[in-house]
Amino acid sequence: MVHSSSSAKHPWRARLYRQLEPGAWPDQGLSPANRWICALITVAVLVALLETEPAIRVGREPWFVAFEWVVGAIFLLEYLIRAWVAVEGARYAHPVWGRLRYLGSFAAVVDLLAILPLFLGLVGMEALFMRLIRVLRILRLARLGRFSKALRELGHAVRLRQFELYVSFGLAFLVLLTSSIMLYLLEGGVQPEAFGSVLRSMWWSVATLTTVGYGDVYPVTGLGRFFAALTALSGIGIIAMPTGIMAAAFSEAMQKNRREKDD
Repeated sequence: MVHSSSSAKHPWRARLYRQLEPGAWPDQGLSPANRWICALITVAVLVALLETEPAIRVGREPWFVAFEWVVGAIFLLEYLIRAWVAVEGARYAHPVWGRLRYLGSFAAVVDLLAILPLFLGLVGMEALFMRLIRVLRILRLARLGRFSKALRELGHAVRLRQFELYVSFGLAFLVLLTSSIMLYLLEGGVQPEAFGSVLRSMWWSVATLTTVGYGDVYPVTGLGRFFAALTALSGIGIIAMPTGIMAAAFSEAMQKNRREKDD
């Protein structure tokens, strides 16, 4: 919601507010400004991922540094503009306290995290993690419109099936616990490093139930292999249960959106 009296005094600020604030954009989807920002975020994240490859990074460090400075400057300018136009919203209407309140909001904190790697001089994994946080900005900017509506419908459909999900997760934990205890009893004396406790056995059971596999460690006794086979077979059903529930919820949400669109 735009503050009308403030908009009359500052028409350019009101226009920028409509461009930058997803809730103020009158049309569906993202505004042109936010589309460009999302595109820049996508490119910046891809460049950050490419920078982790030594074959690409070595010898091109100045190019990556220059790109990060340019992107950081653009994001800093955007951050300051968003703080300036925030008073156009009724929630942040006060010229001082409103802006301070906006700067403390989750949205503004995410925006700030997007530019901190450059100005704090972070390197290595810390800088990479902070740069990847920029992906959250895309989710924030796209929280309205058809995309967010579909997510809300999906969340509602999942909540309607929360009992079935609880049952499937409870059954998965029961199978996991049973497998871990049995492998501890059967294999603990033979392979104490891998199955010497229920917690150690549980790590193997988790890897097996999720069908990831843990090839370096496996049971060697007959009964141990038998229960390991049961665990592996149970993993197929354990994974399929919540997957089927989520697929049904997603299908229902999509069908509801289509019906509303047709109406």
